[in-house]
Amino acid sequence: MSLIKISPSILSADFSKLGNEIQDLEKAGADLIHIDVMDGHFVPNITIGPDVISKLRKYTNLPFDVHLMISPVHNFIKDFADAGADIITIHPEATNDLISSIEKIKSYNKKVGISLNPETSVDKVFSILNLIDLVLIMSVNPGFGGQKFIKETLNKVKLIRKEIDLKKLKTEIEIDGGINFENSKIAIEAGVNIIVSGTTIFKENSGNLKKNIQTLKTG
Repeated sequence: MSLIKISPSILSADFSKLGNEIQDLEKAGADLIHIDVMDGHFVPNITIGPDVISKLRKYTNLPFDVHLMISPVHNFIKDFADAGADIITIHPEATNDLISSIEKIKSYNKKVGISLNPETSVDKVFSILNLIDLVLIMSVNPGFGGQKFIKETLNKVKLIRKEIDLKKLKTEIEIDGGINFENSKIAIEAGVNIIVSGTTIFKENSGNLKKNIQTLKTG
């Protein structure tokens, strides 16, 4: 399995100085920057849109790992591609034609992620693992930061990891929701190779970003 990557969620950052927060994350050893986009419709919260992402783009060369929790998502893909997203992750429930949305993301030379909510079956991605770059397992119900980790979601990770390895694919597995120093270890053991974390990275050890990123990466 590939090396463990850390994708800090800026949902837990100080929104009054997001650019500086992203620069600090890069200096601290982040591998990607995780950006949650919520519309108040698909999930019960509202965050940021493509205009903000485009303005943040100049602050780092790290890949922008953009998780779209919006519906219908298809018509907004171009906006986020143009804004500077490197990975665009969508939910199967948020589009009328998943294959068409995957192809649209690829048409902008972006990596494709598919996200599975806690109640969404792995069957949604098994047949398309060869078409996508990433599966994002939500280990909480999406919408808000700071929720408690749902351990049962690791069963999905194991099933998907087995299928990826069986088919010798390069598809990555990312996990997001309630991640801390303890459950990140069992997530990695289950087969995850990208850890999304917000509260733990920004709050633990008096906000020592470098220490927190390194601890998540190595245990």
